[in-house]
Amino acid sequence: MLNEREFRVKFKKGHLVFVTDMGDLFGDFIPSHWIQRVLEHIAHFPKTHFLLLTKNPARYHEFLQQMPENAILGATIETNDDQILLTDMVSEAPLPSRRYTAMRDLDWDKKFISIEPVLDFELETFSLWIEDILPFLVYVGYDNYHNKLKEPLLSKTLSLLDRISKNTLVIKKTIRRAWFETSRETLGDWSGQ
Repeated sequence: MLNEREFRVKFKKGHLVFVTDMGDLFGDFIPSHWIQRVLEHIAHFPKTHFLLLTKNPARYHEFLQQMPENAILGATIETNDDQILLTDMVSEAPLPSRRYTAMRDLDWDKKFISIEPVLDFELETFSLWIEDILPFLVYVGYDNYHNKLKEPLLSKTLSLLDRISKNTLVIKKTIRRAWFETSRETLGDWSGQ
């Protein structure tokens, strides 16, 4: 549904607006004219930043010519292991490898990656994916809804945080032991304590 009330909202200079929280404006199921209308509205507020987040970043390429400069283009990439999504049927979204390629090839200076909820991954490859995408910001966090997903060990996630924080700003969300871990691993510098 396109919420007409949102097109009457006036956004303030310097604010950050998260567009379509808990939805996906760039899903294949969204009509193109809805996306165009949202992008036109964003363009009316050039001093406000608008964060777009999708699991279908290939669709950004369709709208790149109309994309307002104040848009931050984000993608959720929870893992580099396509098999997790295929086997566990976690999501009907495009495979992580396709999301990675779409974001890597996206010619945009304000890119953002959300690794939330983090799923198990191969450390070297996933670190290189993030480096190749060149995001200015990465969010990382474990599942908050007790879904018992195929999560990485805390130690692996901490290694990922260390690696990617050398090249980009990393914001940690829920950083904890995987649901199946019983040992008392330390959160170290990432705990915020």
